[in-house]
Amino acid sequence: MSNTLNSDTQAGNEAILQIQAQTDALIETVTEQITLHTFDYNDQELMQQMVESFADSREITRLRIAETLGEIGEPATPVLMAALANHPNPVVRGACAKTLTLIADPQAIPTLVRAFLNDEDTVVQGSSVGALARTGELAVPELLKILESPNHPESIKGHAAWALAFIGAEAKEHLYKALESDSEGVRAAVVTAIAKIAQEDPQAGAFDILINTLADPSETVRSEAAAVLGNLAHKPAVPPLLELLNHPRAESRKSAALALMKICDDSVLEPLRAALTQEKETGVQSVIKLAISQIQKHSEADDWD
Repeated sequence: MSNTLNSDTQAGNEAILQIQAQTDALIETVTEQITLHTFDYNDQELMQQMVESFADSREITRLRIAETLGEIGEPATPVLMAALANHPNPVVRGACAKTLTLIADPQAIPTLVRAFLNDEDTVVQGSSVGALARTGELAVPELLKILESPNHPESIKGHAAWALAFIGAEAKEHLYKALESDSEGVRAAVVTAIAKIAQEDPQAGAFDILINTLADPSETVRSEAAAVLGNLAHKPAVPPLLELLNHPRAESRKSAALALMKICDDSVLEPLRAALTQEKETGVQSVIKLAISQIQKHSEADDWD
């Protein structure tokens, strides 16, 4: 019995090694053809063989296949899309999505969206939204639709918001328009994406838009705008943030205090102390005290230098 098991194991290992050798030979053949400019970009069958080889257990081999298909570019997109949509192996589907990230072909957007929303494998979902982000501006309308829909969980919307932020300045006109959305979730996600635009290009007018968003009717959006302005240490935001310290909603006052703490401008110490004397909410009082303490420490350190 033991000899039979050993024999079966050896035969299985030999079969795997043979398949791996065939995969290596396939990669070498295609790579050589691309180098010699003899590769037939209409050979869908050969590209299908490459995609099937994503089932290889060796990660470095899967990477080589992805890079080779990425070099082939858009002619490989239909084969990759078909496998992403229908292949039973999640490893193959995930590798296809990652390869589409390299190619960034807009025609793959609908397939990537379906995989992002519906695939049962989280790696496939993450790779698909990564490919959408890499595709750029043309993927923005679909990402905004995902944010606007009440049918998607917050985890999906979080990934969509990340993709929008990744796209950044390329999508700015779409993002600015989306601030008019009726959905506070969309507006909050867009604020995060606009913050990236402001960081990349301070002259783009994005900071003015973020400051205006401090007056948004949504608590969530106001807090997000305050947070990003604080993280970016944008001093021109100090006056409207000081105004926000008087907002009737405690969460807005807290967000304003935290943002002012991060901007760390000595000029806000007196207004913060005045706000502290008026504040009734214990949680907000604690944040204002922390802001005063941190700004004072920073000021004292500067004086010492």
